[in-house]
Amino acid sequence: MGNLWHMSEPTVYPEDLPDTNTVVRATAAGGPEVFESAQTPLPEPGPGQLLVTTAAAGVNFIETYQRSGVYPVDYPFVPGTEAAGRILAIGEGVEGYSLGQRVTTCEAATGTYASHFLVDAAKAVAVPDDITDEQAAALPLQGATAHYLINSTYRVSPGQTVLTHAGAGGVGQILTQLLKAKGARVITTTSTEQKAQIAQDAGADHVLGYENFAEEVLQITNGEGVAVVYDGVGKDTFAGSLKSLAVRGMLVLFGGASGQVPPFDLQELNKAGGLFVTRPALHWYLRNAEERTWRYTELFSALTNGDLTLNIGATYPLAEAGRAHEDLESRRTTGKLLLTP
Repeated sequence: MGNLWHMSEPTVYPEDLPDTNTVVRATAAGGPEVFESAQTPLPEPGPGQLLVTTAAAGVNFIETYQRSGVYPVDYPFVPGTEAAGRILAIGEGVEGYSLGQRVTTCEAATGTYASHFLVDAAKAVAVPDDITDEQAAALPLQGATAHYLINSTYRVSPGQTVLTHAGAGGVGQILTQLLKAKGARVITTTSTEQKAQIAQDAGADHVLGYENFAEEVLQITNGEGVAVVYDGVGKDTFAGSLKSLAVRGMLVLFGGASGQVPPFDLQELNKAGGLFVTRPALHWYLRNAEERTWRYTELFSALTNGDLTLNIGATYPLAEAGRAHEDLESRRTTGKLLLTP
């Protein structure tokens, strides 16, 4: 770490510079029991990077796939890309940031299950003073996903009727709130009465079960169907989502919680009313600083003006990341899960 002290290299707060980084890492593919706490060298920011002291890190399903070996990674592996904290060191060539400033990120950081993490400065976002650390860590991935879905993939207009799935999930709750702020009518689906209440609390106008949801959507819309379906469930809901659409409606398939949709005959879209289907992903909608700033500015504003409330389901000490994964995989919690050092 000696080269941190030269004027041409990153600058740091000497009194804040720890000797090591506390991490939680998976030692091999397996269940939550493969996690261990460890001390590793403090990461050094390269050119264009920030070293951030973690205030809170988000827990996401992709990390359970990496830990378990469903998604191949090199072990030992420190999960996490979503976190918020204060800048401890600034790499060469970085402008516009200062030591101690709060930042957040949803997809650009590495190893955020840790007391410190690195992120490319171009993909970090400054956190306003009126946003808490917990909000800043809980918002990015799910908030940015909801924002691009309803503002870019299919831009929803006031008065339109929209169908979303998994209305009690993290993205689902944010989608509903942002859609209601736009003046849309929201129909959503859930799997239990408890989850139905969560979706109603988020503002959904109609909450349906998954069985025969397409027929119920058509009944609610007097046979017309909805302008757009936001479907993160995939295989189990795909056919019903198409059936729920109005003529020239769009199915936005942004996930596959129930599995991937099998090969599909595009001629069926013509038969059903000249329909559209798209398969977006978040990184295609965070392609430059302007787009990133736009999305986060609107999301932060929604938090401060009351249009959006985040449901933080549980917060765990970093050392209990395994328990967080157990709870996430068993669906024992609702809302966003966070880790704090």
